[in-house]
Amino acid sequence: MKPFLILQLRPEAEASDGEYAAFLAKGGLDAAHVHRVCLDREPLPEGLKLEDYAGVIVGGGPGCLSDDPATKDPVEARIEADILSLMPEITARDVPFMGCCYGIGILGHHLGADVSKRRYGEPVGPVTCRVTEAGSDDPLLAGLPDAFDAFVGHKEAVQDLPSGCVHLLASDPCPFQMIRYGQNVYATQFHPEADAGVFEDRIRIYRHKGYFAPDEADDLIEMCHASDVTVPVEILRRFVARYG
Repeated sequence: MKPFLILQLRPEAEASDGEYAAFLAKGGLDAAHVHRVCLDREPLPEGLKLEDYAGVIVGGGPGCLSDDPATKDPVEARIEADILSLMPEITARDVPFMGCCYGIGILGHHLGADVSKRRYGEPVGPVTCRVTEAGSDDPLLAGLPDAFDAFVGHKEAVQDLPSGCVHLLASDPCPFQMIRYGQNVYATQFHPEADAGVFEDRIRIYRHKGYFAPDEADDLIEMCHASDVTVPVEILRRFVARYG
């Protein structure tokens, strides 16, 4: 069995470790069958070959592709460049890919779409996603409920469906919640690995990062625990099962 390559970009160790644990637990992965790279601490390994992996999973993070390059944090700029450097081969060879939150911006940007803060940002919390007609036939979504809740929280978004992509999931605040390029390259605006406990941790960690007013944190945590967010982890589990 080939390992999955997990690329992470959260500079907060607690958030990064929690995300990694969630990918393992919710995806049904074993640490022995993944190669974890924390891009905030290290660059992509020299000589990395995508054919050595079952697939690539990209986590979320506080960075935004649309931030001004002149003022962008140098580490965030390097992370962005490292991940984008893989996208030509991923899309050309249809390498299994699951980009979570930040990953949909990476895929959209690579394909020439407008990724910006102009529209479609969503506050932290649950949102109802609807399966499109094309989504109902996708192997990662077939048989799932027509509508289900997922956890989101993002400042920027893909403004239009990227060229060549299939639209799989939509929500009222943000039309592009899940897309696919080719047969195997997926990206979600929501966090498929996150349950209420995972989001509680992130709310506490990111309470001063501009996603919400700091004094709203406790109410957001209560809202997350009152929500029924159970379907998104099945999407991650199916991705791992399909390509592992």
